[in-house]
Amino acid sequence: MAGEIPDLVATVRTGTGKGAARQARRSGVVPGIVYGGGVDPLPININYNALIKRLKAGRFLSTLFNLKVDGHDDVRVICRSVQRDVVKDLPTHLDLMRLRRTSQISLFIHVNFENHEQAPGLKRGGTLVVVRPEVELEVTAADIPDHLTVDLTGLDIGDVVHVDDIILPEGAKKTIPRNFVIANIAAPSSLRSADDEEAEETEEVAADEVEATAQGDDD
Repeated sequence: MAGEIPDLVATVRTGTGKGAARQARRSGVVPGIVYGGGVDPLPININYNALIKRLKAGRFLSTLFNLKVDGHDDVRVICRSVQRDVVKDLPTHLDLMRLRRTSQISLFIHVNFENHEQAPGLKRGGTLVVVRPEVELEVTAADIPDHLTVDLTGLDIGDVVHVDDIILPEGAKKTIPRNFVIANIAAPSSLRSADDEEAEETEEVAADEVEATAQGDDD
């Protein structure tokens, strides 16, 4: 499960609209809005460098934060959207949603793969092909898992890992009812080439046999 909830420090943004947002960005902060929880929306500013550091750390959209704003009670929030500059790809605005401990939310949770050295297929030169590095789950705000774990022990070439093979945290549910694929172990390219050559040889032999049989019938 997730560890201690990290703080996200912000200040109240005075003024609204595009002009105020542009002024905020010129001042080295990123404007945002906090909404939900039965309370009026609160316009805020977050230090640009602090936000960039959080974004680079990863999993920003699946992390529960303790929002600290002077003059307001601390509140748990989760980011629902980060708008970025279309050219520079830098954050220009973010939307934060207030959460209660019992709130049910849908989040994409990262998948970790463990015990690579215990997978016979990888020892034989196979490749772990990750189809879904994240899985969307419905979880409780107070119990957001940090990640899901796939144990690769015993997996050989051709084996497939489905979502139902993963033990989900208590109270978490997948949002898609299908038993979809998470990953598989693919054969090494050399083995695939050998198999292709063998298949081609088999097809050639079969074709020769069919041609010989046809000639015998003509005779």
